[in-house]
Amino acid sequence: MASPGGPGDPGHVATAGLSLSPFRGLRYVPERVGTLAAVTSPPYDVVDPQGRLGLETADPHNVVRLILPRPEPEDNGERPDRDTRYRHAARLLKSWLNEGVLAPDPQPALYVYEQRTPDDGPGGELLQRGLIGALAVSGREGGVVLPHEDVMPRPVADRVGLMRTTRANLEPLLLTYRGKGGASAVIERTVDHEPLLTTTTSDGTRHRLWAVTDPGELAEVSRDLATCRALIADGHHRWEMYLRLQREHRHLSFSPWDRGMVLLVDTARYPLRVRAIHRVLYRLPLERALAALGESPEDGWRVRRIEGPLDGALDALATAKQDGGNAFVLTAGDSVYHLLTGPEEALLDATVPKDKPAEWRRLDATVLHATLLEHTWRIPDGPDDIGYLHAAAAAEHEAARSGGTAVLLHPVDEGVVRRLAEQGVTMPRKSTSFGPKPATGLVLRSLELG
Repeated sequence: MASPGGPGDPGHVATAGLSLSPFRGLRYVPERVGTLAAVTSPPYDVVDPQGRLGLETADPHNVVRLILPRPEPEDNGERPDRDTRYRHAARLLKSWLNEGVLAPDPQPALYVYEQRTPDDGPGGELLQRGLIGALAVSGREGGVVLPHEDVMPRPVADRVGLMRTTRANLEPLLLTYRGKGGASAVIERTVDHEPLLTTTTSDGTRHRLWAVTDPGELAEVSRDLATCRALIADGHHRWEMYLRLQREHRHLSFSPWDRGMVLLVDTARYPLRVRAIHRVLYRLPLERALAALGESPEDGWRVRRIEGPLDGALDALATAKQDGGNAFVLTAGDSVYHLLTGPEEALLDATVPKDKPAEWRRLDATVLHATLLEHTWRIPDGPDDIGYLHAAAAAEHEAARSGGTAVLLHPVDEGVVRRLAEQGVTMPRKSTSFGPKPATGLVLRSLELG
């Protein structure tokens, strides 16, 4: 008998495109927790220390205790290390299963996932629907899953250790694709039925989840996805984790490590928002950053002071981007902002690698890292010197706290991201933030169940 995810599974079709298989999801038992909203979390890499504490206190079974476990002393009194955290998460997951806090669904399913997020646009909300399933993992050249950002070794190693020890996919990656309508038709039919769960998280987002188990519906999804490729919108480090763990277990003929849990969203029907990820240069005070920019006038950097508030500075950044060229906002978190534009082509030619497409060479993130950080400011590329924050206000606050400089960026157009990914060209890491991101904790995948 084939293991789950293999050729004998319901809904499995051999394909050179995307292959999404059903799995038996682990879900919270509502009667065993305060509320479903209280046990969910944002993805691990957007949870800051204060948010983490709030999630931990919201409910003793909040999933953040699994995805960001705290170190606890070992029974033998040894000092806790990173592996101790992973073992603690594995024990916690096992105990929640034994206590009935989490329980597996009775049969494998693909899960239709809907988010309704408050939005300032028409209608007052952003609607997103997609499919959660176990996606075949492949890292071959010209593969069907396209990364668009580089990854950092430390976060990858951390996620590998956690998943290897817990033997579970604790949160779905967010992937986008462009289908022919079959999968979307299944989704639209499914949402007419009663959902498995409904909950509203503290940010006002309403989440609903359904299970698709009918063989005909699963086959229709498989046929649609069989000709598609996917772009990784969020989860590059976790995708690399899937690849590494698959390589570790390649001696197994049918292995649950050959698949990883993802949320697939057809952006032809449900476009995602793309936002920038900002930088905080912890050890570079703003005065020093501005002084370095003025040391070589021939470089062509232009600096214009802008009075607050933050929204006005971001509006000025957006206007500058419409005029073309590179643009950034620098701030020390004191409600004073500096719009930085330029530089001259000669500086770009001297500092930006020439072995990539022109579109990549002019990206703000490329110029920031190759020209500003490496050449002008000489900032080491490590976590002690550079922080990455998804919200401009959080970056501004962190700059004020650390005495450093926040560098605020304008979002990259999704079309640029996809064009580069299709050429096999990755952007500098942490270049984009796609959303809305799926909530963590609504459904988990245990590799013990396949």
